[in-house]
Amino acid sequence: MILPQELIRAKRDGRGLDDSEIAGFVSGITDGRVTEGQAAAFAMAVFFRGLSLAERVALTRAMTWSGTVLTWDLPGPVLDKHSTGGVGDAVSLALAPMVAACGGYVPMISGRGLGHTGGTLDKLASIPGYDSTPGLDRFRNVTRSIGCAIIGQTADLAPADRRFYAIRDVTGTVESLDLITASILSKKLAAGLGGLVMDVKTGSGAFMAEIDEARALADSIVSVANGAGLNTVALVTDMDAPLASSAGNALEVTYAVDYLTGRACEPAFHAVTVALCAEMLVLGGLAADTAEASRRVEEARTSGRAAEIFGRMVAALGGPSDLVENTGRHCPMAPVIRPVMAERAGIVAGVETRHLGLAVIALGGGRTRPQDEIDPAVGLSSLARPGDVADTLGIVHARNEAEADAAEAALRAAYRIEDEGPSPRPLIIERVADKA
Repeated sequence: MILPQELIRAKRDGRGLDDSEIAGFVSGITDGRVTEGQAAAFAMAVFFRGLSLAERVALTRAMTWSGTVLTWDLPGPVLDKHSTGGVGDAVSLALAPMVAACGGYVPMISGRGLGHTGGTLDKLASIPGYDSTPGLDRFRNVTRSIGCAIIGQTADLAPADRRFYAIRDVTGTVESLDLITASILSKKLAAGLGGLVMDVKTGSGAFMAEIDEARALADSIVSVANGAGLNTVALVTDMDAPLASSAGNALEVTYAVDYLTGRACEPAFHAVTVALCAEMLVLGGLAADTAEASRRVEEARTSGRAAEIFGRMVAALGGPSDLVENTGRHCPMAPVIRPVMAERAGIVAGVETRHLGLAVIALGGGRTRPQDEIDPAVGLSSLARPGDVADTLGIVHARNEAEADAAEAALRAAYRIEDEGPSPRPLIIERVADKA
C-alpha cells in the first residue's frame, strides 16, 4: 500500500488516484493503519481538489466492500430513502413504516448528526432501550417480520465509512460532494437495496445551500448509484426553513409519532414525506405512478397501519412496547422549557435555518467532537415557518437557564420579521433520474 501521507500529498496536489490506491487507503481506514489525522487530511484534500467520477465510484465501492454486503430473499421490493440532512428532518422515522405498510421492505441504515444537522440514529437513541446497532441476524429478522428496521452502521456494514463519517463531522469537510456521495451510497449498497430515493436538500439549512450545488450532488448520487447497479432517483427539496416544527432528538421522535397517529400533520413535512414515499413505491413496482402511490401512502398513515408498524419496529429492537401510545412517558423531557416570542409584530420573512441547527448543538443536542455525549431531551419545538404571523417563534428545551438564554438569543437572531411575507418557495424543487 502507498504510504498514507504520500497519497494525501498526491490528492492535495491535484493528482488523480487509481482504484488500487483508493482501495488501499480505505483498507487502512478500516483496520487503523490510517490515523484519524491522516483521514482528516485526506478529507480536506478531497474537499478542495475533488474527485473524478471514476475516483468517486472507486471510493464508494471500496467503502461498500470494507465489510459485509447483505443479500435479501423477501416477497417484496427492498427499498430505502436517504436525506442529505437538514433541521427538523424527521422524515425517515415516518417514511420507513409508511412504505412497509404498502408492501415494501425498508432496511434503513442511518447515521449520526453531521455538522448542524440532526441524525436519525441520534433520534432513535433517545428511545429507551432501542438497539440501534443490532447484529445482522436481528436486523434481517426485524426487516423480514415487520417490514422495516432503522439502525446505525454496525461493525459489519461499511465500517470504513463509519469511521470516516465521524471524522468528517468535526473537521469541516461534511459538505464535500464527493465524500457525501461515497458515504451515502456505500451504506446503501452494503444494505443490498433494490431501489433508492435520495432527498437532496437545498436552502439555508442544507449543506448544499445553493440550488446548483444541490443539483450537482443529486446528479452525482444518481449517476454513481445507477452505475453501480442500484436503481436511484433524487428529489431536490427545500430546506430554507425547518421541515418539521421540532428540532432535537426526543422532540423529533415525538413529532414523528404524532404525525403517524394523526395527532399532527403539518403541510410541509407531510408533502415531502409523501412525495419521497411515492417515489419509493414506484421504484419498487408497488404502484404504477406517483399519483397512485401517494394515495396508497396516505391510506397507510390514516388507517393507523404505519403507526402500528413503527411501534412494532421499536419494540422488536428493544424499545418500549407502548411508545406510540405513551410517547410522553418514554421520551425524556428537558427541565427548562421556554417559549420565545417575536420582538416585533409582522410576518416571518425568512429563517437562517442552519443557525437553528447550531443552536440545538449548543444546547447539547449534537456533537462538536466524535466522542461527545448527546442530551436527547434538548432542542427546539413549535418553530415558526416563513409566512407565519410573528408571534411565538419557537420553544426552547434546555438543561439550565443559562443555556436557555443563549438558545433564546440564537432563535431570535435566526428569524427575520417584516411587514410582508416572502414569495412562496416550492417544497419539491425538481426530480433527477438516470439520463441513460
